[in-house]
Amino acid sequence: MTSTVHRTCPLCEAVCGLTLTLDEGGHVTSVRGDKDDPFSKGFICPKGASLGRLDEDPDRLRKPLIREGDLWREVGWEEAFAAVRAGLDRVADRRSVAVYLGNPNAHTMAGALYSAPLIKSLGTRNVYTASTADQMPKHVASGLMFGHPLTIAVPDLDRTDYLLMLGANPLESNGSVCTAPDFPGRLKALRRRGGRLVVVDPRRTRTASLADEHVFVRPGTDAYLLFGIVNVLFAEELVTLRHQVNGLAEVREAAKRFPPEPVSRRTGVPAAVIVRLARELAGARTAAVYARIGTCTAEFGTLAQWLVDVLNVLTDNLDRPGGAMFPKPATESGGRRRPYTVGRWKSRVRGLPETNGELPVATLADEIETPGEGQVRALITVAGNPVLSAPHGDRLDAAFARLDFMVSVDPYLNETTKHANVILPPPRMLQSGHYDFALLGLAVRNYARYSPPLLPLDGQPSEAEILARLAMIASGLEGDLDEFVIGETLRKATETPGSGVEGRDVAELRAALDGETGSERRLDLMLKLGPYGEWAGKGDLSLRKLLDNPHGLDLGPLEPRLGEVLKTHSGLIELAPPQLIEDVERLRGKLDEEPPEIVLIGRRHLRSNNSWLHNVGPLVGGSNACTLQINPADVARLGLDGEAVVRSATGEITVPLEPTDTIMPGVVSLPHGWGHAGSAQSVAAGHAGVSVNTLTDESAIDVPSGNAVFNGVPVTISPTGVIIAH
Repeated sequence: MTSTVHRTCPLCEAVCGLTLTLDEGGHVTSVRGDKDDPFSKGFICPKGASLGRLDEDPDRLRKPLIREGDLWREVGWEEAFAAVRAGLDRVADRRSVAVYLGNPNAHTMAGALYSAPLIKSLGTRNVYTASTADQMPKHVASGLMFGHPLTIAVPDLDRTDYLLMLGANPLESNGSVCTAPDFPGRLKALRRRGGRLVVVDPRRTRTASLADEHVFVRPGTDAYLLFGIVNVLFAEELVTLRHQVNGLAEVREAAKRFPPEPVSRRTGVPAAVIVRLARELAGARTAAVYARIGTCTAEFGTLAQWLVDVLNVLTDNLDRPGGAMFPKPATESGGRRRPYTVGRWKSRVRGLPETNGELPVATLADEIETPGEGQVRALITVAGNPVLSAPHGDRLDAAFARLDFMVSVDPYLNETTKHANVILPPPRMLQSGHYDFALLGLAVRNYARYSPPLLPLDGQPSEAEILARLAMIASGLEGDLDEFVIGETLRKATETPGSGVEGRDVAELRAALDGETGSERRLDLMLKLGPYGEWAGKGDLSLRKLLDNPHGLDLGPLEPRLGEVLKTHSGLIELAPPQLIEDVERLRGKLDEEPPEIVLIGRRHLRSNNSWLHNVGPLVGGSNACTLQINPADVARLGLDGEAVVRSATGEITVPLEPTDTIMPGVVSLPHGWGHAGSAQSVAAGHAGVSVNTLTDESAIDVPSGNAVFNGVPVTISPTGVIIAH
């Protein structure tokens, strides 16, 4: 006996629909793309096809672990929670407890709904996430321009005539900060309808090979290139401005300092190409500029992300079909928040500013190692492996060993969780409900889909229950966290004019909520109060409707809505935020700087997604290997053969070489998330690789956002066996 079930893939940002076949024991026997999903239409990648193998990974933890010296002991849940309570009680000041949230939190309901209550219950400002190792520049730029860090414009892929893409490789990543299942198919459709795709990247990636044009650019210089294009728009009077903005004169004045010729010398992009790109953007019927992780994780990441939307505004491509548009997610809150600010507090040791309620992960080791009031003495990690994902991971590895107490919510004993005193494993993915709260707010088409649990929990607490229990332990309170949140949300909604439920009885509304769990009831609440919800008076969306439509619901194409989402104090687009205009001085000061002889950049693989997929046999080996891509001219010039030693300001590694002319001379590339030597994960240990973050420098950050710098890292390369004097 077999059964067929449908589910959203939780492994990357593409939110593809899957069709799974399960045998009578609940084991996945096949995974296919869900052809009836209106958004993904049957698309599937190798990661999604391996969902069953990942879900049933024999190395996945099934019970809590308590560390006793160098040994681990399996325990029951109550003993594990008692150990957590005792460990936290030993920390006299809860503000000395830090929280680290990893990338998978964006892919789980528990991460979206329960992380904030956990942080609030601790009362700590020592909050760190994968965001400052990834996309924080986009949040800061969007927040300063539009008034909210989640008001992010995404390219209207299905209708644009011209797409300029920088530092992104969606044919391997499946897209990022732009939710688009079958991103490759959408790009091919763009070209079939006569559109033009231009990719700017230091490597000729799979995406660049698909494009009409690939432009090589020196790593870390994207902001210069974008400013050069802005310069041409003003100089040739190609600006078309439809929206009301503040700061047009300031942007024009700043752009004068970046004419094409000096920008060309800094970026390696010919001046004639810079001029042509500006003319093509201005002349296209519709166009969008999109930039991703290669531009975010650079020294001027926030300036690059700001200039992306400056270009979208100046070419009249913001908030119109075929341009860069703002999605309308089904769980969007209609409440107006205060205008966006950064730097509400600063880190204790380096004085780095807070962004989005968190501090840069690049300073976490400082806060653990440096004595004094407020020193971090305990750590809670949720679905994260910062020893491999944060800059100078070797230093973090040593710092974690000095903590008084550490608890990790994680399915694996890995390079980070090995330092924990208690590990609390969440249940398998198929035992958990799934709704993409964060990612559907970045979708190129409005869409909603909920996947209920497919398998029973068998007595194990859900991830939501684990995080809620941690929050209750941290706060010292008792009660039902979900009921508290539901009650407070309903109370505020009934007191808010225009909510659709103003003046109604809270108890009556609460009784009308559907759902088997607190998470489902909260989802139902958000859907009913959302822009398509039955309570908001604009639709009939609810949890019940999503359950009745297991393939998902198409909610329509993106529509112009700048007036709805703009939350700046002025009510206008802030084209020249003072914090960014100030950082332009730093950018200009390095315009004539000579580039390092060799710099390091990252790399994505189609069958990889950070460190947590390296324990699945079908996803490792072959092209998904930890090698150093290097141009053959550099191999010959440096006298290399087979493998080489790569050194930076923070460490050195020895790595096999992969000579290829797809990468610029003077640039080398290592994939992210490797370094599993000695791992308790059997497959990962057999394909250990080396950690690129042995080489990245925690002192190098993007100033406005605090984001770590992973691209454009200066390195030296020598043959193995050669001793370099320092």
